[in-house]
Amino acid sequence: MQLISGFSSFIRSGWLKPVTPVLVSAMLTLATSHASAQSLFSPAIKINQDIVTWYELNQRQQFLSILGAPGATEAEVRQALIDERLRNQAMREAGIEAAPEDVQVGIDEFAARGQLSTDQFLQLLADAGVDRETVRDFVANQLSWRDYISARYLSQARPSADEINRALGQTGGGGLQVLLSEIIIPVNQQTVAQAELLAQEISQLQGYDAFSAAATQYSAAGTRNNGGRLDWLNITNLPPALQPVILGLKNGDITQPLSLPNAIALFQMRGLREVASGAPSYSKFDYAIYYLPGGRSAETLAKAAKLKEEVDTCDDLYGIAKDQPPEVLERIEASPSEIPRDVALELAKLDLNEVSTALTRNNGQSLMFLMMCTRTVDRGADTSREDVANALTQQRLEAFSASLLEQLRADATIVEQ
Repeated sequence: MQLISGFSSFIRSGWLKPVTPVLVSAMLTLATSHASAQSLFSPAIKINQDIVTWYELNQRQQFLSILGAPGATEAEVRQALIDERLRNQAMREAGIEAAPEDVQVGIDEFAARGQLSTDQFLQLLADAGVDRETVRDFVANQLSWRDYISARYLSQARPSADEINRALGQTGGGGLQVLLSEIIIPVNQQTVAQAELLAQEISQLQGYDAFSAAATQYSAAGTRNNGGRLDWLNITNLPPALQPVILGLKNGDITQPLSLPNAIALFQMRGLREVASGAPSYSKFDYAIYYLPGGRSAETLAKAAKLKEEVDTCDDLYGIAKDQPPEVLERIEASPSEIPRDVALELAKLDLNEVSTALTRNNGQSLMFLMMCTRTVDRGADTSREDVANALTQQRLEAFSASLLEQLRADATIVEQ
């Protein structure tokens, strides 16, 4: 079971970076103005019968800042610690507490994300003034809350066989759709190392705005003008190998860089929903590729734009390619698993007779004029039932978690200094 709250998204998105000596030195000087004016261990916030001290506020803020994590402002840290106390109160009443060995595993995973041993990780934090108990409390709360939400709501969150069938589109009565943003970074032999470094940096971004800005700046896909944002897609339209990757994301999570021919792709999850209309899977895709020399040059893209206006169906491309070498036009019929990943991703976005000009071949020298011809509906789904069940369960557990925390806040007496 994936973790319910922020710790899981931190782990999967890979924001933990090696802590440099310069950063440690800078963090040693970090102290809030409140902490200098107040007794460190006097109450900064009272939440029902519990308190948060100024020392805890300072510790958590330093901890998150050193890791380069979001939510490190004083206001955000205050809210996070209030929520943490409310969760602790609910779990204390239920008698749930993370086992010490599980907490240790969580800390070990934290350290590993920064390519550090646990001792190195904790020592670097200690050098910056962050106590081990700050790390332990943070991890323990996330793990305990996961167990608490699972114990309380798992039976309600599990989808029925009919719900899984609907999510897979097997009943004709519904389906599972994802809302994604994309970044497609073109590469060639000269730029591959630089592009890989850029993709790794993008994979560690936090928030929708940051990803959208990166898409506008770096993506070669047509969606760059919309901040990389795609419309809702049926999960069964995506390449089979990508479906479990996408279903494993929480809202805001970013995939690790995905290697494509002549490109690197990243996706950010913005939403997951069940829909009433069917979401069929397909056993065969019939598509055409017309190759235009010149890659993504302005002249070639202009030719492709003009060609879009001239063709209505895939068959029209035969007239365009007449008297040209036969290799300039390919008409392909293939199963989803046989289609190159970059082509499959573009086909997932296209309706019949629509065109994509996002891809290249021949080390970027040939632009692919990719056109969707037909799809053959498959009565069986490539998506794993287990993947869909896990995604639906996780989505519902997150909703239960958010709803319960909202209720706890509404019922609490909170006094801030």
